[in-house]
Amino acid sequence: MSPIYAYSGGKPFDATLPCVVFVHGALHDHSVFTLLARSFAHAGFGVLAVDLPAHGRSPGPPPASIAAAAAQLLAMLDARGVQSAAWVGHSMGSLIALEAAAQAPERAWHLALLATAAPMRVSDALLATAEQQPVKAMKMVNVFSHSSLAAAPGYPGPGSWLHGANQALMERTQAGWRGDDGTGNLFLHDFRLCNDYDGALAAAERVRCPVTVVAGSRDQMTPAKAGAALAQALNASSVPLPCGHALMQGDPEGLRALLQARLRP
Repeated sequence: MSPIYAYSGGKPFDATLPCVVFVHGALHDHSVFTLLARSFAHAGFGVLAVDLPAHGRSPGPPPASIAAAAAQLLAMLDARGVQSAAWVGHSMGSLIALEAAAQAPERAWHLALLATAAPMRVSDALLATAEQQPVKAMKMVNVFSHSSLAAAPGYPGPGSWLHGANQALMERTQAGWRGDDGTGNLFLHDFRLCNDYDGALAAAERVRCPVTVVAGSRDQMTPAKAGAALAQALNASSVPLPCGHALMQGDPEGLRALLQARLRP
């Protein structure tokens, strides 16, 4: 298995501390969790904010499926000597976190699904645009994901341009992996992973830990109703936040306070 990079929040990783694993969404990397990673690391947790294979600092190839991605992250925990973890996943990452908690239920002490949906279908039009004009598709997702132009005070800073920062991140991640023949399209690959995953409700039956589902009240990508059946199957606590799909940037302080109150080993 290729090595998986994980940001530890500015503290050396300590496998003896309660561990929190942050899993990013499509065409993102660990940087979308910077505030949360640092907050938990400085509050006595061991933090692993991962770059999925072929994303950010982790080499490829990308995971073959949502289930395969979860298995790779569980193997990462083995390599780092972690017995159990809380899983926090955003969008595509929420499906991977769910699968990880289902594949090894005895190793999950909390599961937090941010901006989730089951199934997480991607429209044919968006899939086609991602295949033929990926940069245009990224711009479409930017519009759908953010409910405001600039960040709220606190993080990443007053006046930060959310659309521009996210567009730059997605384009950089896309350029970072092109496959052996140079034609790889990571954006399309990630979208297909989401679109093809049909195991959410079956996975929910195997989860044994407490679950928190967080939805943006203005989310156009995965509105709360899209995750309602999954939340019910998990007997989850569902919490809305006043933002769009990009919860970590749209309501950073609200999300941080919520997760720090809920994640108790």
